[in-house]
Amino acid sequence: MALNPVVLVHGITDTFALFKTMTGQLDRMGWQTHGLDLMPANGDSHLERLAHQLADFVDETLPAGQPFDLVGFSMGGLVSRYYVQRLGGIDRVQRFVSISSPHNGTIAAYLSQRPGCVQMRPNSEFINDLNRDVKMLDRINFTSIWTPLDGIIVPANSSVLPVGESIQIHVPLHAWMVTDKRSINLVAEALRRPVEISASID
Repeated sequence: MALNPVVLVHGITDTFALFKTMTGQLDRMGWQTHGLDLMPANGDSHLERLAHQLADFVDETLPAGQPFDLVGFSMGGLVSRYYVQRLGGIDRVQRFVSISSPHNGTIAAYLSQRPGCVQMRPNSEFINDLNRDVKMLDRINFTSIWTPLDGIIVPANSSVLPVGESIQIHVPLHAWMVTDKRSINLVAEALRRPVEISASID
């Protein structure tokens, strides 16, 4: 099976370098990995703006129309969702893996008044908007990997969506979710899953 290129999207206050361990292993397994540094990534930017940066990066990095797979960590999962659900990414992304992402918001976001953090609060306008038509993610192969021990995503099961596959692993710290061997192996398994091409029904 030919492997799609993979674009990885980091979380708040991070850069693409966060994925060094994960991309090293994925590269050795045969994937071609790509990533960008979202700017600014400290919560000062609305998540929609960061999603447009992702869209521009994809257009500049991958050939037009090239299918690819998407991996988003924490805030990067929400940025990726906005790209998929609002910026046309649904037509190119075949597999989408989120890792410890606050799909239903996190109470920890109340610790900051920065606009991007406000958007990650439970029942924020941003969260509710994406969740209204979350079923569209059924059109692609979606996997959410999360840990019940997460101290950043509160409650931890905020990472669970009513679509795709939810996989729980016991990793003790939020940040370790991108370096833990079990987590990386689960990402690789999700990126190997066959993509079902469903016929459109009029």
